[in-house]
Amino acid sequence: MENARLIRAGMTAARLRVFGAENAPYAWIATPDGVGSWGLFDRLLHEAHVVCTPGAGFGACGEGYLRLSAFGKRDRIEEAIARVKKTLTG
Repeated sequence: MENARLIRAGMTAARLRVFGAENAPYAWIATPDGVGSWGLFDRLLHEAHVVCTPGAGFGACGEGYLRLSAFGKRDRIEEAIARVKKTLTG
């Protein structure tokens, strides 16, 4: 759950709206206005080299969100957070 806390704090610092990651190991990230879940997925994959799950894969209600998992080693989670923040905030 510490990794989930780190993800929540890091994505919030990147000015993204975060849901979850408080009592579960998953964080749902609202995509910026006008960006679909596959669009943000592609950007993070190609620019930040971070893999996440596009919300559209969970059905119509998941569109507009990405899901990040807190399962992983802390150092890799911290690196992914730093890459996402750099990609989205410059």
